[in-house]
Amino acid sequence: MFGTNKTESPKGGTPAAGAGVGNSFNSLVAGTTIEGTVRSEKDIRIEGKIKGKLFCDAKVVIGPSGQIEGEMRCVNAVIEGKMDGALFVKELLNIRDSAQVSGDVTTGKLVIQSGAVFNVNCTMGGQHSAPATSAGPAKAAKDGGMGQTAPESAKA
Repeated sequence: MFGTNKTESPKGGTPAAGAGVGNSFNSLVAGTTIEGTVRSEKDIRIEGKIKGKLFCDAKVVIGPSGQIEGEMRCVNAVIEGKMDGALFVKELLNIRDSAQVSGDVTTGKLVIQSGAVFNVNCTMGGQHSAPATSAGPAKAAKDGGMGQTAPESAKA
């Protein structure tokens, strides 16, 4: 009763809301659609649908039923659902086997699991903080999007 630091759980499983604030995250549940701009300073999990822009200062998880149509900017991302549009990930982008991603991707590091659908123009490395410029996609098309320069015999 007095002098204890235990957090009561509503149903005995997880700590009550507000406990462990440092590990809190946001969630958009399945069946929910948001049109417009979403901003979050903490991790966010998307199981519903966003049509517009998502700006997150932490990690974004698009779950298997989650969908984003538009622009997403975050530090880290895990995609299991659908992403269609412009994706800017500062550090690590993890594409799971159930994911369907299309559009333009700029990221620091990339992991793609076998089975994922990944139809994008992708830029990796030092350009992750700025949107792709008009020279970006042209360079990607020229070098096959792999950051490599074609041999002199292949250049025309």
